[in-house]
Amino acid sequence: MNLMNLTGNYGMTTIVVLSWLSFYFILVVWIFLYRYFTLNSMIQREKKNVECLLKGKNIVLRESTFNLNGIDRKKSESLLQYFLNKTIKEATIGLTFLGIVASTAPFIGLFGTVVEILEAFSKLGMESKATLDVIAPIISKALIATAAGILTAIPAYTFNLFLKRKVFELNTYLQLQVNLLAYSKDKE
Repeated sequence: MNLMNLTGNYGMTTIVVLSWLSFYFILVVWIFLYRYFTLNSMIQREKKNVECLLKGKNIVLRESTFNLNGIDRKKSESLLQYFLNKTIKEATIGLTFLGIVASTAPFIGLFGTVVEILEAFSKLGMESKATLDVIAPIISKALIATAAGILTAIPAYTFNLFLKRKVFELNTYLQLQVNLLAYSKDKE
């Protein structure tokens, strides 16, 4: 079955809905992969820095978020907190989009289904025969849009929660550094 046969069986609304959801799905996967690898790299870097601080080295490694921003341990805790917040803000880019897709994709799919069913019933109303053999294939074809919406929403929701957990982990390591740097500054 080629694409022309497949799209010929669906109404224009369903084709638009399926295209929209396909675009969403591609973006969801791309955002997840990009954010996952970026966050993992950041977490490993900050974890290494926390370990160095806990060993009593009292230095911020060159790879640390705070060192990359020109911060040393003699700077104020509020400035460290500013860079922590800035890093977390940058780390959460894309998560809002995942949440939006997770919440809207089922409704977009449902919209396609409802419009397709309305069109099918209007066509059936013009004919005198409306048996189950005629109605069942039309309804099953219309439900494809709802299935596509759910198929797009589930990964978006899952990826959103997974990445939020990664951001929490990153935030924990950054906050530990702020606390350790403030503690080492107080000891001096």
